[in-house]
Amino acid sequence: MTLKPATLLLGLSLALFPSTHYALENGKIDLPELGDSSGSLLTGEEEKELGQAFFRSLHSQITVSQDAEIQQYIQTLGQRLVAHSDAPAYPFYFFVVMENDINAFAGPGGYIGVNSGLILMTEAESELASVIGHEIGHVTQRHLYRSAEAASRMSIPTMAATLAAILLGTQSAAAAQAAVIAVQAGNAQFQINFTREHEAEADRVGMQTLAGADFDPRSMPTFFERMQQSTRFYGQNVPEFLRTHPVTTSRISDTRGRAETYPYKQYPDSLAYQLIKAKIRVITSTDDTDTLKYFQSHLNQGTADQRLVARYGLGLSILKLQKFKDAEAIFQELHKNFPNQMQYATALARTALEARDFSTAVLRYRQLSEQYPENEALKLDYISALIKVGKAEQAKDNLSQLNLNTQRLPIYWELLAQVYSRLNQPAESHRYLAEYYYATGQVRDAILQIRLAQKSKGLTERLSAILAERLNFFMTEEIQARQNR
Repeated sequence: MTLKPATLLLGLSLALFPSTHYALENGKIDLPELGDSSGSLLTGEEEKELGQAFFRSLHSQITVSQDAEIQQYIQTLGQRLVAHSDAPAYPFYFFVVMENDINAFAGPGGYIGVNSGLILMTEAESELASVIGHEIGHVTQRHLYRSAEAASRMSIPTMAATLAAILLGTQSAAAAQAAVIAVQAGNAQFQINFTREHEAEADRVGMQTLAGADFDPRSMPTFFERMQQSTRFYGQNVPEFLRTHPVTTSRISDTRGRAETYPYKQYPDSLAYQLIKAKIRVITSTDDTDTLKYFQSHLNQGTADQRLVARYGLGLSILKLQKFKDAEAIFQELHKNFPNQMQYATALARTALEARDFSTAVLRYRQLSEQYPENEALKLDYISALIKVGKAEQAKDNLSQLNLNTQRLPIYWELLAQVYSRLNQPAESHRYLAEYYYATGQVRDAILQIRLAQKSKGLTERLSAILAERLNFFMTEEIQARQNR
């Protein structure tokens, strides 16, 4: 289906990625987005399709975490906040970008991304929740679409030039930025004020969401203040989050004033937050020896939970260095002392998996799946282990039981492709590998896989029809992408 408004808005999103704004040295100019608060330019189905296209495109430009535990944590945290937002039924989707840059953003269709660097910068779970609550506010208040109401007050030549800038953005972000600056210089103050209104509204709505979900409202101004203070260390390399969400003294004062209206109480961090931070620190580390030393230095510091988290992080660091026996000993000890703490048990199972002790890994994952039947992260690891020991049919059955959110992850299609390869069904394997490439924004590779599938022997009439339909779909997208370059 051709979606002219959606296509233009997607072009806008990509041109301005990873934010929906351009930063200027002396201020910030918003490029008006196409869509509106009433939804007259984008239907619900079009908005959904736009969001999915936006998410696919991200995979071709950045590293979206495929770690099931990390994904499950951020989705659970996000949904806890959404339940107390202005739109509890809206289909939000949360994900982590494995980048050290400090950033978070809200894309079309309720897709909200948080960089791993921002997660590591937070000092409390409520701080992370405050950022996500703020981004939820941008979505529930439809800021991406309400900007069109500002655009409608622009002159026709200005709007025409802005649309041209969008098209330039699909070829060159630098050219698009130059066009936006030239076109909207006369409207700069209006656009700056409009942006400030958006940020203030997202702060206000986000704080209500934060408090409703039982997180500390004071964490929002606290995090903003630390971000502002940290800017002196960055020089000209200001984090993207501060470019798109400028933190001013008045903004900190406003959020602190609102936070003080809520009664004070303690808000302890969840152990899951602390463990996920440790895991992200290990995964994103560029110096494994330094990371190992970091956790070693924290083994006897802080609370009991913090010391356990340091032990867990140490085990992950050792596992990353492929010292499997040492990692096994650490996770055995943690699991023995805390048998109901799932992360310790999964780390123990993963140690066997990475040590290529597949039979032990399968046994551990099977026991865990019985203990935690609703845990999607466990299911994915269990499926991976089943494939490695040659139990493809069992893996296939388990894949069919994954929930819809998990099936959005590219790894779902990758595992399906592996299953059918093990079952000696190359056509189906190529078909699902095509879906994996499409989910990661690699349309050309998806087309290649479909053509390989079509060359397979013994195709049924039904499968041939499916392959022909998907090839036509992928090729149409590729043609449209070329036309927009």
